[in-house]
Amino acid sequence: MSASLQSIPGPDDIIRANLPNGITVLTRPNFNSPAVSIIGYLQVGSLFDPDEKLGLSDFTASALMRGTTGHNFQDLYNTLESIGASLTFSGATHTTGFNGKTLAEDIDLVLNILSDVLRHPTFPAKQIAQLRAQHLTSLAIRAQNTGEMASLTFDKIVYKDHPYSRPEDGYPETVKKITREDLVKFHQTHYGPSGLVIAIVGAIDSQLAIEKVAETMGDWENPDQPTPPNLPPVHPLTKVVKEKVNILGKFQSNIIIGSSGPPRNSSDYLAAALGNSVLGQFGMMGRIGEVVREKAGLAYYAYSSLSGGVGPGPWSVTAGVNPANVDKVNDLIREEIRRFVSEPVSEEELNDSRESSIGMMPLALESNLGVATAILNIVRYNLGLDYYIKFEEMLRAITVGQVLKTAQRYLDPDKLAIAIAGP
Repeated sequence: MSASLQSIPGPDDIIRANLPNGITVLTRPNFNSPAVSIIGYLQVGSLFDPDEKLGLSDFTASALMRGTTGHNFQDLYNTLESIGASLTFSGATHTTGFNGKTLAEDIDLVLNILSDVLRHPTFPAKQIAQLRAQHLTSLAIRAQNTGEMASLTFDKIVYKDHPYSRPEDGYPETVKKITREDLVKFHQTHYGPSGLVIAIVGAIDSQLAIEKVAETMGDWENPDQPTPPNLPPVHPLTKVVKEKVNILGKFQSNIIIGSSGPPRNSSDYLAAALGNSVLGQFGMMGRIGEVVREKAGLAYYAYSSLSGGVGPGPWSVTAGVNPANVDKVNDLIREEIRRFVSEPVSEEELNDSRESSIGMMPLALESNLGVATAILNIVRYNLGLDYYIKFEEMLRAITVGQVLKTAQRYLDPDKLAIAIAGP
């Protein structure tokens, strides 16, 4: 491995503290940089959204920085900009995330703003009206985007009757129904310290970082905060299901073909990840890129992706093509998936993908943000604090046989979702 074990976060230097009110604090000092990254998440996402007001959680997250009892909208941004700091929020299916950066000397100010924004947003009516207009504009743009519409259609097929079939940002008709009172009630009900995880990495002592979080958020309570709902099972497809969204005036079609894959903490996730690299990531986008783009010249781009998270994210192949080539590309991709699940990848392919993954891991841990993201994920997905220490060993233990069995478990060429969006 190109980085020493001392530079890789592990149980010896990741400090974890659980505050009495349910907040988990993760810290790792790095005094080689004067900056500090502060990232984390709350256990509140679109899983809590009612169907008729889908997008409520995402709307709430985007409205947090629009004003608090202690700061108006302009004050918040002026204060952060005056010290060269940043703080953003984003909504997702399971969580609402936050991402902040500051110099170590200003961490008190940023943590105080973070606490104020999470606990005391005021949702000013004027700001909410502006945000709603922005959301509706984004949704109108989404409806004309072949890539996004193919992705929405794919999720509806693969995750039929499952929360993952719903877009986190909702639909125009659901966003229009969301009122300021809905935002206030959603925040009062769902925002709280239970399950909140915050990672702080940078030029600050670990114990001091924990104390500062306790000072700013240790007294936060919400006894009525609900626990996240359990995910229902995903029902596997029993046949090929193909759907197309027609978008007039476009010169490109997008194709997404695949099914649901393993959750991030599944024992076969790393085998799937290495297999996915061979299928459509490594080099010039793996086998898919070689066959569809390089040899046949039928796609502007073609690659595969694996998106395991808390639940079974999609394992899919995506291609952007001339509308006249949709059927040919569809056939080529399915043929390549059939080959992928019928015969083992070569030892050379597996080794190339393995060495690439091992080589990229230290690069992802070069920044405070990279380390903070890494330690946040090992807690989110219950991977163990020694995950990155053992990462190379785990990858080297994966065989071509394991990759084949894993591919066969999740990808059946006769039971795939095929989503197409274009003219």
